[in-house]
Amino acid sequence: MEEKRYKQVQNFLKLQIQKGHYVVGDFLPSENELCATFSITRTTARKALEELTKEGFIERMHGKGSIVRERRQSLGLLNVKGFSEAVGKDVSTVFLQHPQPGLWNPEIHFTISETEIKESCVHFARLRCVGEIPVMIEYNWLVGTYLEGIVGFEFIDGSFFKTLSQHYRIEITGSEQELRAENANKNIAILLKIQLGSPVLHISVKFHTSKNNFYIYSELYCNTANYPIGNSYHL
Repeated sequence: MEEKRYKQVQNFLKLQIQKGHYVVGDFLPSENELCATFSITRTTARKALEELTKEGFIERMHGKGSIVRERRQSLGLLNVKGFSEAVGKDVSTVFLQHPQPGLWNPEIHFTISETEIKESCVHFARLRCVGEIPVMIEYNWLVGTYLEGIVGFEFIDGSFFKTLSQHYRIEITGSEQELRAENANKNIAILLKIQLGSPVLHISVKFHTSKNNFYIYSELYCNTANYPIGNSYHL
């Protein structure tokens, strides 16, 4: 019973964070307050908060309490260094293709399971820029079954991962990555505004999620001439 109770408290608090009732920097109720609200023991309250910490939703500060921490858009995704710092200056994301039904593309480097292949596929593509400089082309594929209404849905704050979390209650839990140095073909060169055959960094990513057997496949093409690529893990 106690085990179920801590899970109930954990999920309740997680939902409050996902819905924005608690935002980054807010403190969650203390262990004593949780005990009074949910009629649970300190051990159960502590366990619920520990699990939220493991999931990366909060940080426990000694003597102060549990504070909501920022969850980055991805776990282990290779991001452009300075993207976060540049936000608000001149960063933009342009849709090359909005989410729509499509086919599983042989361009995907990671193996797609037979179960996934039998399901409907949703595909979208974006171009990320800093100022007038395109720095990353992003192609994405996923099973559409778990994301009802995603076709035509406007992403929350322009973020796909925030949309997953807040609208669909699905979290990114990990990723697998493969990196390759390649020469830009005609399409990549045009989009990144570089010479045909220029070196680009090709990153293949398979995102793992909190939804069983639901993965997101991404193929990224990066121009690192002006902005190097860095890998930061934010649990």
